[in-house]
Amino acid sequence: MPKNERPEIRYIFSDMDNTLFDFVHAKVEACAAVVDRIGTGNSFEMLSYFLRGIYGFENLENIEDYLKEKYVFSESLFEECCGIYETVKVENVTLYDGVRETIETVKDIGCSFIIVTDADTENAYRRMRRVKLDGLVDDVIAYDMSGKKKPDLGAFEFALDRAGAKAAESMYIGDSLRRDIAPAKKIGMVTAYAAYGDRNEHDRDFFFEPDYKLDNIREILDIIQKDTL
Repeated sequence: MPKNERPEIRYIFSDMDNTLFDFVHAKVEACAAVVDRIGTGNSFEMLSYFLRGIYGFENLENIEDYLKEKYVFSESLFEECCGIYETVKVENVTLYDGVRETIETVKDIGCSFIIVTDADTENAYRRMRRVKLDGLVDDVIAYDMSGKKKPDLGAFEFALDRAGAKAAESMYIGDSLRRDIAPAKKIGMVTAYAAYGDRNEHDRDFFFEPDYKLDNIREILDIIQKDTL
């Protein structure tokens, strides 16, 4: 369907990590704090343990493996390092420029703004409270609610069903072409690729054409407002 003939966009669905804020930076700072505590290794080396795909990007068992690799593991040190990691990670979550103002404008013009994330509910809301978005967005749909992780189409279908939205009247914003843009477009959503936040080094060989490419999240406002004229 040509862009000027599609239904008006009424729902904005957005990824959270690296789309609304630089989550990789927050994790690097958290890893650095753990490395400082144990006195060996470096933050990017530790971060690589979270990227292995063994336990998942959020799982604290990655810290256990790292401590064992450095021959410093004990249950008490592991628990202490997990506490350090989680505290420093959340402390370093800060919004990208323009995110709050963009969401406020989206709401002012009568659209819904809904977050869809692979984080679990507890972690998602911890980050949302940190950046004071929990009272601004309309909903946060976490992995443990849908039971599906992106790029599984079920995660997107669950979000649409929960909001009572049709795919054709919905936009999805995300920093990953593979995990966000391709599946959202497959089910008929308008897609906006958050190129400014793409830190997906392991997906560099994957390409999928989005409907829009964003250098700043504010650019979605021009897209939405053109559709409402």
